Amino acid sequence: MLQFLGKLPKHVFGSNIVITVYGKSGIGSPSYAVLCNRFYSAEAKPASTSEEFRKKQVRFNIKAEHVDGRPLYLDAQATTPLDPRVLDKMMPYMTNYYGNPHSRTHAYGWESEKAVEIAREQVARLIGAEPKEIIFTSGATECNNIAVKGVARFYASKKKHVITTQTEHKCVLDSCRALENEGFKVTYLPVKSNGIIDMKLLEDSITPETSLVSIMSVNNEIGVKQPVADIGTLCRSRKVFFHTDAAQAVGKIPIDVNSMNIDLMSISGHKVYGPKGVGALYVRRRPRVRLEPIQSGGGQERGLRSGTVPAPLVVGFGVACDLALKEMDYDKKWIDFLSKRLYDRITQALSHVIRNGDPEQTYSGCLNLSFAYVEGESLLMALKDVALSSGSACTSASLEPSYVLRAIGTDEDLAHSSIRFGIGRFTTIEEVDYTADKCIKHVERLREMSPLWEMVQEGIDLKNIQWSQH
Repeated sequence: MLQFLGKLPKHVFGSNIVITVYGKSGIGSPSYAVLCNRFYSAEAKPASTSEEFRKKQVRFNIKAEHVDGRPLYLDAQATTPLDPRVLDKMMPYMTNYYGNPHSRTHAYGWESEKAVEIAREQVARLIGAEPKEIIFTSGATECNNIAVKGVARFYASKKKHVITTQTEHKCVLDSCRALENEGFKVTYLPVKSNGIIDMKLLEDSITPETSLVSIMSVNNEIGVKQPVADIGTLCRSRKVFFHTDAAQAVGKIPIDVNSMNIDLMSISGHKVYGPKGVGALYVRRRPRVRLEPIQSGGGQERGLRSGTVPAPLVVGFGVACDLALKEMDYDKKWIDFLSKRLYDRITQALSHVIRNGDPEQTYSGCLNLSFAYVEGESLLMALKDVALSSGSACTSASLEPSYVLRAIGTDEDLAHSSIRFGIGRFTTIEEVDYTADKCIKHVERLREMSPLWEMVQEGIDLKNIQWSQH
């Protein structure tokens, strides 16, 4: 808060605030005169009678805003709505076909098992895998835990080194920290300013002790696509297993586990317009990937994930993957169009808007923008009739700036001013236009209240100002 108060002259608060600009401080400096001009000018009109002030008051008035119904949804990276066609296929298995798919002695079990196996084929087809390589789980978080911990522990007697990146999902980072507590060495690779890893750095980091490289396909906060095929080729040449968290990629961009040399891959059901509570782990069979299960029980799913497979959820997951395969090209064109429309509309009306992450190697449905001189949480509160996020849903309760944005070198003030727009299959043109217009209005309104924005308008370089209080 002090950095905002620092602009005001001494007599307003009676505190000893000193401004240092280009090495000069105090009231005698030219910059101080610029800052205080509007407070001491005899020509300045009172704000209450100013015509300009009244116009702004009308333009930025939010008292009359009243929202009926639910907010618009633009948070597709957190979750996607269930496709109605998916629900239609799930309903019979939630009512009449309720058998346990592992019951082998009667028709109820057989019909559920058949449905589960059809879904397994549908998931496998989407990523170019064999059905037997698909392990159903409760979601991508469990997949990441099984993959990272399972492979590392199984090969621990020979290799005790794991490589990942600083921008991975929390469940991968926390799994790696758990391994460190068990005596493993973990390398957290930095990423470049565009969010993409340095392949040379990855190559140099692989040692004879390395058992696993885990790097996500599409980042959940900034949408950056990693060079998965290049990473897979490198890992295969060095005889290191490659795991990728593809929760944000599967069904949205083409993925083939064989051409990309992927050994393990995590998939989430509710990110592809399927139900929540179900996911899948791809585990390669040739060359075989061995891993230690992290859950004990009846030995279902090739003994890698014990527990009854939830047939209704798995059926819905399979249908969602089947639809994603058939409609991927159409979805891509629609989402590309909406994303460009939203970005162009905002950036043409507002200055000092920064796109986080690489503008080319990105999934366009995830648009992360920083609005300089605006607090992100304030903007989110102002946009209460649009469901948006300032980062990952898993860490949105934290007031700390996004660790992903910090990893790509974003200044802390810009990291705090970031908003993630998530566009999906069911997003409409009207929703995008409404969101852009509301965003423009509230960014301008919040900037009008910001002393820092006023200083920038007056041509003062904030980076050369040192604020101090005595």
